[in-house]
Amino acid sequence: MTPHTSSADAVVIVGGGFGGLFSSLAVHRQLPDCPVVLIEPRKQFLFQPLLYELLSNELQEWEVAPRYSQLVSNKGICWLRDRVIGIDRLTHTLQTLSGDRIPWGQLVIATGSKPNDFGIPGVREHGSGFCNLSDVRYLRQLVQGFHRRRHPNAALAIVGAGSTGVELSCKLADLLEGKARIHLIEMGDSILPNSSAFNRERANAALERKDVIIHLNTSVTRVEANRVVLREDDAIAHQGLVWTAGNQPDFPCLQPPPSIIRGRLAVDGDLRLQGSTDIFAIGDTAITIDHPVPATAQVAMQQGEAVGEAIATLRIGEKPPMFQFNDRGEMLSLGIGDATLTGLGITMAGPLAFQLRRAAYLTRMPALSVGVRSAAAWLINR
Repeated sequence: MTPHTSSADAVVIVGGGFGGLFSSLAVHRQLPDCPVVLIEPRKQFLFQPLLYELLSNELQEWEVAPRYSQLVSNKGICWLRDRVIGIDRLTHTLQTLSGDRIPWGQLVIATGSKPNDFGIPGVREHGSGFCNLSDVRYLRQLVQGFHRRRHPNAALAIVGAGSTGVELSCKLADLLEGKARIHLIEMGDSILPNSSAFNRERANAALERKDVIIHLNTSVTRVEANRVVLREDDAIAHQGLVWTAGNQPDFPCLQPPPSIIRGRLAVDGDLRLQGSTDIFAIGDTAITIDHPVPATAQVAMQQGEAVGEAIATLRIGEKPPMFQFNDRGEMLSLGIGDATLTGLGITMAGPLAFQLRRAAYLTRMPALSVGVRSAAAWLINR
């Protein structure tokens, strides 16, 4: 952890996900003499779009989860391994779990989201998510257990057929090799409701090819240790359940209370908190009514870059520009060595799409040295 140095002139970033890390790097690049403090309790940054390849051992942990000490070293950024529990907008200070009170000149809130169980009984007790390294380790153990036990009616349930649920279903089907059936349960009438028609069609074909059983228009009423109960008391037996049905914003308490819309911090088009001149909120924690954008890593990365420019503009007394999202398309993993992608004039699926997807993510890694080492490892192991 970088030694803690903060001042009333510092730019403080709360949260070290895509939005927070890219913000800290962008601010340092735009204002190299300005103190920058990144507050994040985890010791490793997580490149979540590549968690599927970590699960299947197509990538190694150092490629997907580099340490913050590595990412911000020699960049003049102070990484404080702590959690923010309160923000005082009037005094320009924040409170951390360890008891520190930290002043700030500009503040960026980028604390992301957490799984949303929608109050459904049993989800927390009997279900796993797929958003961190612990989830990856749990699923690896689950797959190994299915291979050892060889139960004739073994089944794994995945709730939520958005991108996470679909990508995870495809990857797990390849890893299980028929040792357990996968049930993909979706409340809506189609998988990947926000995806392009091409990606949705390719994903449907992949799921069918891998014998994943899809349950559409199906609501979960409760989760038990060995079964998931659906509407009208129908149930599916399982030996493991993964909940990917949705997320909810996760941010510390702010005083005075800010404007909240659909559970997210309301921001103006320049990413500043409504009613504030020096607080920015980005990523899954924020919502802009006039210019809505999806809650994706791609958006958070671009917002992080935009915050660096916006703060630099503020510091010379000018008004920050409006944020403009540049949609670079969608890439989905559809199993080991397979993917589909659309965007920037490209529509492609199969092994080549898988290689292009990985190469594209390498270029977005927040530290070039990590990306270069990962690319070298990929070329050596091909």
